[in-house]
Amino acid sequence: MRKNYFIIALLAVALGLTSCGEYNKLLKSTDYEYKYESAKSYFAKGQYNRAATLLNELIAILKGTDKAEESLYMLGMCYYNEQDYQTAAQTFIQYYQVYPRGMYAELARFHAGKSLYLDTPEPRLDQTSTYKAIEELQLFMEYYPQSGKHQEAQQMIFELQDKLVMKEYQSAKLYYNLGNYRGNNYQSCVITAQNALKDYPYTNLREDLSILILRAKYELAVYSVIERKRERYREAVDEYYAFKNEFPESKYMKEADRIFERSQNALGEGEGVADEEETE
Repeated sequence: MRKNYFIIALLAVALGLTSCGEYNKLLKSTDYEYKYESAKSYFAKGQYNRAATLLNELIAILKGTDKAEESLYMLGMCYYNEQDYQTAAQTFIQYYQVYPRGMYAELARFHAGKSLYLDTPEPRLDQTSTYKAIEELQLFMEYYPQSGKHQEAQQMIFELQDKLVMKEYQSAKLYYNLGNYRGNNYQSCVITAQNALKDYPYTNLREDLSILILRAKYELAVYSVIERKRERYREAVDEYYAFKNEFPESKYMKEADRIFERSQNALGEGEGVADEEETE
């Protein structure tokens, strides 16, 4: 049995060396038709690195032919399948710019957006690429409203928007946690959360953003100067009613009710109660 395994291993090595030798000869060849067919063969076998090396050379040589167009699209798919999404996106964008009505224009636009989608970072990091991915996918949907990939593109946009909302939520929450440290962070929390709700009204984080606004408005009242306390407690009460109307079964309702009760007490019993809140 060991002898058989040894023979099989030797055959595999021999085939590998033969394959490498053939590939090296192919790289030096000036038979571009053969290179083109070989590139397609490597692509079909999933040998994307080899295919990409050949295609990069062929795109310039075959310029002006249908083969150059197909080579450019295949090159994008090589990078895509190798998970080099940035380079894939650049290649697909190059394709539809050079061939706006090309055979693969619809797929190139879709995969440009999807490549950028797959390359977006986690919410706490810079989201410039997320905005770019949304832009590409929206352009795809505008150019091809009847595409079979329309729904998938729309779902990716929703997910990317959720990522942007999550970043805003994390920022608003950070402002809230900072409290009065080096400035009025509660006001910044309210503004950030409200802008997120305005920009993305259908977000899954709507309830979380809304309770954050209510918390921050209450804290604004607690720590306000005497002249502003009653006004801001009223704003907290108004925010409570808005929250309760929209989320009557909210997981935060008990907390919201406590904020409402304290705000009402402060309004009903004068500034003394409000001052006591500051020392809690």
